Amino acid sequence: MAQTTPVHPVDEVPPVRQLAAFGLQHVLAMYAGAVAVPLIVGGAMKLSPADLAYLITADLLVCGIATLIQCIGFWRFGVRLPIMQGCTFAAVSPMVLIGTTGGGLPAIYGSVIVAGLAIMLLAPVFGKLLRFFPPLVTGTVILIIGISLLPVAGNWVAGGAGSADFGAPKNIALALFVLVVVLGVQRFAPAFLSRIAVLIGIGVGFAVAVPFGFTDFEGVGDADWVGISTPFHFGAPTFEFSAIVSMLVVALVTMTETTGDLIAVGEMTDRRIDPRSLSDGLRADGLSTVLGGVFNTFPYTAYAQNVGLVGMTRVRSRWVVATAGGILVLLGLLPKLGAVVAAVPAPVLGGAGLVMFGTVAASGLRTLTRVDFNGNHNLTVVAVSVAMGVLPVGVPTLYEKFPDWFQTVMNSGISAGCLTAIVLNLLFNHLPGKAGSVAPEPDGLAGGGAEQGVEKSREEVV
Repeated sequence: MAQTTPVHPVDEVPPVRQLAAFGLQHVLAMYAGAVAVPLIVGGAMKLSPADLAYLITADLLVCGIATLIQCIGFWRFGVRLPIMQGCTFAAVSPMVLIGTTGGGLPAIYGSVIVAGLAIMLLAPVFGKLLRFFPPLVTGTVILIIGISLLPVAGNWVAGGAGSADFGAPKNIALALFVLVVVLGVQRFAPAFLSRIAVLIGIGVGFAVAVPFGFTDFEGVGDADWVGISTPFHFGAPTFEFSAIVSMLVVALVTMTETTGDLIAVGEMTDRRIDPRSLSDGLRADGLSTVLGGVFNTFPYTAYAQNVGLVGMTRVRSRWVVATAGGILVLLGLLPKLGAVVAAVPAPVLGGAGLVMFGTVAASGLRTLTRVDFNGNHNLTVVAVSVAMGVLPVGVPTLYEKFPDWFQTVMNSGISAGCLTAIVLNLLFNHLPGKAGSVAPEPDGLAGGGAEQGVEKSREEVV
């Protein structure tokens, strides 16, 4: 009898009802972050409510298309892993500056298109840098990603940054209630229900929030039933040199962040990233960013929120996240449906976010358990990298006196920590050491016992 080749969990296609439930769970996990970028940029430019609504629906549409490209892929575009795509926060400050100093939205979209093309061209170069991401670096970066996201969950728990009742006890109580529901379902419910614990927690929290006045459905009534984003709705793009330079810096930052996210998902799904798949994933980022510039939205990157959800639920199918991309496309074409999802209160998302983002940090710690810390400087690499990654998270105004390009790089805890980890790993484990230290191998890696396995390429470790 012919034997069938076993299907990798990443390529498995769950039943339709599970696809819908798991996909909706991913949408709810990233929705607040996805709409935040157009809200912040549009608000800073004092756009009308109609234009703001248009930015949001355009963003959701391209989020969905970008996610489909990344998960399903075609030719050399897409990493074909469960990766959710969304607007990067690293671009917010430069875009606000470009939009409010005379360039307006056309200048933003011109710089975004150029940045997307640059990412596609640089993707193969970044792919060749994968050997500089051994478990020491990847574990540290994944840990920093989780820690950097926790303040986002904290703001949600308190009611959402800028809300009138920020920090009210009722908000925190609702978030803790959702957290308890998520943990209870994950611990005591049957296997399928435990995998949608976040969705159940958000649903129960939403149901409780309605009678207590946490929700506002006014936006649902005002939203249109159907809305279609047209290319260059706000005018033909303009290409200003200063705007392009600042967006190219953002492109480098988002490529670094995406690399960390792709490696993290590769760890969680047991389909580890190689140079070619990393290049394919970054190339998809670039294409999505170009589409963002054409369809009136912004640069795109892998969303770390959903990395935590993959680790927490242990649902590794890329078709689940592709389904989430399809849901986002629907939300982008049906504004009224998107308004319903937007009515979920921030504390409800916060309760679920605490579990998801904590899971990302815990996954980083699990990767670091494969690293040998005896008789070497690996502990210093982790310590300083985490410190540099947490600094801009704990003190957001730390670098406000520095040039804009420096702020763009270092205000992102993920990129700051990632760059620090790469540089320190090169310094302590790749360069020739001082007398009496571990001698370098011919390939430039530290030799001697367990350390050799730490700094070899990911494929050699496996």
